[in-house]
Amino acid sequence: MPKFAANLTMLFPELPFLERFEAAARAGFEAVEFLFPYAFPVDEIRSRLDANGLKLVLHNLPAGQWDAGERGIACLPDRTEEFRAGVAEAIRYATGLGVSQLNCLAGKTPAGVPAQQVHRTLVNNLRYAAGELKAAGLRLLVEPINTFDIPGFHVCRTDQALRLLDEVAADNALLQFDVYHAQRMEGELGGTLERHLGRIGHVQVADNPGRNEPGTGEINYAWLFGHLDRLGYGGWVGCEYKPASTTEAGLGWLARARGQRHAPA
Repeated sequence: MPKFAANLTMLFPELPFLERFEAAARAGFEAVEFLFPYAFPVDEIRSRLDANGLKLVLHNLPAGQWDAGERGIACLPDRTEEFRAGVAEAIRYATGLGVSQLNCLAGKTPAGVPAQQVHRTLVNNLRYAAGELKAAGLRLLVEPINTFDIPGFHVCRTDQALRLLDEVAADNALLQFDVYHAQRMEGELGGTLERHLGRIGHVQVADNPGRNEPGTGEINYAWLFGHLDRLGYGGWVGCEYKPASTTEAGLGWLARARGQRHAPA
């Protein structure tokens, strides 16, 4: 059975962020993830993790001015110094919070910049980040994001992300496979997971359409969770979805998944 981590950026939205740790533990989660920790001191988040017996499995590198619509700066040629400062800040948080991997959002393709320059910037930034993270004993993840939800996002498909990782050529740089984004852009979920499992460092889930909890849309999550189990995926599955009503009311999918053992193919 996959191991599930509550995404505290998305789940329990009615609660202030720091109160979501206790809610996740009460709901039966043993681990959490979230987009960014940087609005809170390391010790504040650490105390919430420890008090609730939770493991932090993922957060992102700083991604620019999020509230202004930015979704990463790694591909922006004029933001390299900011990106590198963000890597150092992310490592400081990761070290203090006990997380072993950090996700890098590439950002939106900048207008008016030659494609070769954008690509070179992204590759160089990822190589830099991978090197700094490796020195700290951390893994770097790269996540494709669908361009329906975020028009212009620079890395939007699995094959594109894998080619990018080939070029970065860092053994601690892996793919973050978000099932929702992959379904919207390309489908072929089971085959993609099977072909590239060794290069996948983290999986996230939400259903489509709507990005709500598993079981509310077109994705056969009963089969997919069994598939991950059969493939031997040993990492965490981040629950990065928007609850259709309340988080607690929608957790039936989790109880069903935990009762599942090697569903037939």
